Amino acid sequence: MKRTAYRAHLIQLGFVVIVAAAWYWSTATGSVSRLFLPAPAAVWLSLSQLVVTRQFWSAVEVTLMTVAQAYAIAVVAGILAGYFISRSRFRIDVVEPIIAGLFTIPITLFFPIFILFFGIGTASKVAYGATYAFFPIVLTTIASFANVEPHFLRAAKSMGASRWDTFRHVLIPSALPVLLGGMRIGFFICFAAVLGGETLSSIAGVGRNIALAAELMEPARMFAWITFVVLTALVLNLLLNGFDRRARGSGTWQ
Repeated sequence: MKRTAYRAHLIQLGFVVIVAAAWYWSTATGSVSRLFLPAPAAVWLSLSQLVVTRQFWSAVEVTLMTVAQAYAIAVVAGILAGYFISRSRFRIDVVEPIIAGLFTIPITLFFPIFILFFGIGTASKVAYGATYAFFPIVLTTIASFANVEPHFLRAAKSMGASRWDTFRHVLIPSALPVLLGGMRIGFFICFAAVLGGETLSSIAGVGRNIALAAELMEPARMFAWITFVVLTALVLNLLLNGFDRRARGSGTWQ
């Protein structure tokens, strides 16, 4: 198992090295205009200058707080709705196809409506991110709770377990692997939606600064912000991976 994990990490590292080498080669040889793709050294210099400014950390704080609020709303609403729907086969047959169908519609099409109702501040990005992340969370919650083995539920009921005890000790442990997967997908969808919303229309945040750098024709600064976003996403993915493995392996919820 450890050997397989080591090989996987080695392949991932190799992919990063190849991308970095291709980036350096394309800018060093002039095969790509530096107006469109600045040199790695220029991006690194711009990033190092950015991280010591108050503007940088202020933008990061705005974005992270927006993502946290949007994701919290999506998780609570998605799990509650998914649990309620999953308790009835009829509700699953009626509601799940509707939710799945709505999820296939690009919600970006409705972004102007979010701006109309909530303005160009953080409220519209919270609503937008929460709406986008709600769908994978509710769908995986329905699937995870609906597929719990019926004899587990019958056994809990025969032993006099209350609804809360059944939820806490039967439903959650059984549904946890699928549920965590849905929450993880929902988080990164929420993260991307908030950044996308900030890029399209916002007064603050990381996405807004990316758009502003593009408007001012500052490619090194723009790629510095993008590099920070990519690194943040990678770190968050590693953290969530670690939490996922620990939760599954230690039986935290049981």
